Amino acid sequence: MSGLTYYFSLSLSAILIENFIFVKFLGCCPFLGVSKKTDTALGMGIAVIFVMTVASAVTNLVNTYMLGTDYAYMRTVVFILIIAALVQFIEMFLMKMMPALYEALGIYLPLITTNCAVLGVANLNVANGLDFIGSVIYGFSAGCGFTLAIVLFASVRERLEYAEYPKCFSGFPIALVAASLLSIAFMGFQGLSIF
Repeated sequence: MSGLTYYFSLSLSAILIENFIFVKFLGCCPFLGVSKKTDTALGMGIAVIFVMTVASAVTNLVNTYMLGTDYAYMRTVVFILIIAALVQFIEMFLMKMMPALYEALGIYLPLITTNCAVLGVANLNVANGLDFIGSVIYGFSAGCGFTLAIVLFASVRERLEYAEYPKCFSGFPIALVAASLLSIAFMGFQGLSIF
């Protein structure tokens, strides 16, 4: 498989086939917490794309040139420190430049630091033996998949406010039903064979 085809298939796989929310079930806390409005969900998705992309690049370089196999036991701690620094940067940027979005994201913005999807993409880059470009593409694509999932879910939740359903499902239960139906829809991509 040629380089361009490989990177395209890697990207498509991260967005649809192995979606971090609907297939791997990573990053569900911000997914359920920030998905009440589409604009807030989009803001969170863009922040996650940035963190996943930059974290994938930096963690790949740190793992390749500093940790290697000698210090592999330090990988998780170092990766979390890198992710925490990136999230702090985003938090300061949003506080200064976009205070409305900063207020809307609330507690969920600092939670990107412990978002298992961000740490998961960094660890999967190492586990799959991806090179630098592959890591960056996979991180960016996984962030795009996260954004696709959270924006789709937010648009469904906005429509659920006007839908009729049994009273026992009102609030969070109907959101879980909607999330499970979206997850089932994404599981339909599992039949695709790219690699």
